[in-house]
Amino acid sequence: MAALEEEFTLSSVVLSAGPEGLLGVEQSDKTDQFLVTDSGRTVILYKVSDQKPLGSWSVKQGQIITCPAVCNFQTREYIVVHDNKVLRIWNNEDVNLDKVFKATLSAEVYRILSVQGTEPLVLFKEGAVRGLEALLADPQQKIETVISDEEVIHGNYFAYVQMFNSRILTKYTLLLGQDENSVIESFTASVDRKFISLMSLSSDGCIYETLIPIRPTDPEKNQTLVRSLLLKAVVSGNTRNGVALTALDQDHIAVLGSPQAASKECLSVWNIKFQTLQTSKELPQGTSGQLWYYGENLFMLHGKSLTVIPYKCEVSSLAGALGKLKHGQDPGTHVMPRFVNWETPQGCGLGFQNSEQSRRILRRRKIEVSLQPEVPPSKQLLSTIMEDSEKHIEVEVRKFLALKQTPDFHTVIGDTVTGLLERCKAEPSFYPRNCLVQLIQTHVLSYSLCPDLMEIALIKKDVQLLQLCLQQFPDIPESVTCACLKIFLSIGDDSLQETDVSMESVFDYSNSVHDEKMEEQTEILQNGFSPEEDKCSNCDQELNKKPQDETKESTSCPVVPKRAALLNAILHSAYSETFLLPHLKDIPAQHITLFLKYLYFLYLKCSENATMTLPGIHPPTLNQIMDWICLLLDANFTVVVMMPEAKRLLINLYKLVKSQISVYSELNKIEVSFRELQKLNQEKNNRGLYSIEVLELF
Repeated sequence: MAALEEEFTLSSVVLSAGPEGLLGVEQSDKTDQFLVTDSGRTVILYKVSDQKPLGSWSVKQGQIITCPAVCNFQTREYIVVHDNKVLRIWNNEDVNLDKVFKATLSAEVYRILSVQGTEPLVLFKEGAVRGLEALLADPQQKIETVISDEEVIHGNYFAYVQMFNSRILTKYTLLLGQDENSVIESFTASVDRKFISLMSLSSDGCIYETLIPIRPTDPEKNQTLVRSLLLKAVVSGNTRNGVALTALDQDHIAVLGSPQAASKECLSVWNIKFQTLQTSKELPQGTSGQLWYYGENLFMLHGKSLTVIPYKCEVSSLAGALGKLKHGQDPGTHVMPRFVNWETPQGCGLGFQNSEQSRRILRRRKIEVSLQPEVPPSKQLLSTIMEDSEKHIEVEVRKFLALKQTPDFHTVIGDTVTGLLERCKAEPSFYPRNCLVQLIQTHVLSYSLCPDLMEIALIKKDVQLLQLCLQQFPDIPESVTCACLKIFLSIGDDSLQETDVSMESVFDYSNSVHDEKMEEQTEILQNGFSPEEDKCSNCDQELNKKPQDETKESTSCPVVPKRAALLNAILHSAYSETFLLPHLKDIPAQHITLFLKYLYFLYLKCSENATMTLPGIHPPTLNQIMDWICLLLDANFTVVVMMPEAKRLLINLYKLVKSQISVYSELNKIEVSFRELQKLNQEKNNRGLYSIEVLELF
């Protein structure tokens, strides 16, 4: 459960905020003090509990601060950059920035990064990073270019991870997924032991997450990362002053912007583990689209004043996320104020706790936590799938799959799928489709290991998952293959448009070139051979009478491309003719006719080139096409032959078979000649240096 407390103004003085707001708010060496840098010439040190400034420093007229001031926690000094290259260092005792330490650098600075316990790092605009001490030892040292101008021009998104101690720089290309036109408007990152979680707020109003490994497998190689949807429709796409995003803890994020159903800007806190909105607060005076977070305080410009909104986030639980936790606070008790009212005598209304006792409790808790054995990732994953939300399970599965494979990897994948399917049966609304897709793509599973997987996919009519199983599983029973075929043939075209199936086995039928003779042909051409002795005169008369639209039908694909991709998966599947034929008889006749038309269309496409193959990455072969035509006719001929709409198709298939017989007959004749040539070639080795040979073929 998360809550936003009453806001208060940190400074009633109007700050010099430019069109893009303030330059930044940074933590000082004391937890209650913060450095605020405006977009002009001034840095102000505030004490939040007093709601008053403790000091103010400005650069001289004509200069402009270009980088937010930060605190060097090791020396308790402040650092700021003005005019892009001039670095200043001072402390609380200094009054005039023009008289403090100054260093002019050789490249423009983008930001100074400073955290507790480490040396400040200087990030340059071209992507290079330097430690402060090494930079001050030689301010005019050459700074290399990490981000090239080409990357800026192309507008792609890249993430650079630099291990500063080992000097390892890894570049990642961020793929935006299906919505490639969206623009990243704000982002935030958090780090655990194995991953950097990069969360981005895009122009479509959705929040996405990208997991970046801290220790890449190949640091020298440019690697690609795909982002996944974390929260949908969080803010509106037409926010006037921009949006902002920041992570509060492992399960909560704060978002600044206009929600979908409102025109006013507001601050909202979301639980990303359970996909719920925890709390929100309207900001009627508008903001600059900037948000800073330190400790338990959120900083922003509300109107023209710097505003602080305290918040609290409890341990994430499903009951708390849904607002069902019972708060056992007595009506008579008073909530302790977060900030001291100095007009109230000390001890009145304020609880007192022994600080030494609290430190002992804190130390004891830390020791207990450190003594607990680390739970293996596999056990964490198996415990997660039984109780957490689909989105959280998807994140944990991606984390597990990103790890290096362990000896029990195959076992864990099988147990994970089994656990997910058991929960699917127990909870009909639970269907972690994305997780199942990721697990199938590990190439570890088979039908015999998880037979319930395809059963549930058939019930859900999830054609994408069924297609993936047909491509990955080598041991699918013929009954299940026919069940998939029924769904692929019966599902509507509108439903198919909303699915995301693999199209690698389908080529662009609309761009295929058809010869006029091909469109007007009344006979099947096989490798340029046209049988002259065609005794089926009645068939010719039937075909010559066909209208023009039916002529086009024979050379255009009878199914949409996505249905063609699904049917191609059936053609590639393994089967036994003995076990497959009985199940093919259960398919409706109109669906059998549609499948035969598609197979006949594929045969015509094969006949267009000498190699008798189809274009594409993994298209059906001619043998697969012919085998399935025979299977369908063997199982359903007595039914199909009685259908008037199948008459022309059967005539075409008859002529197809007749032409094949003629081709093989001619090949048999040529075979005799080749045998004679082979004999002569063998006898040639036994002859002398010179001979005259006469060979009569016919």
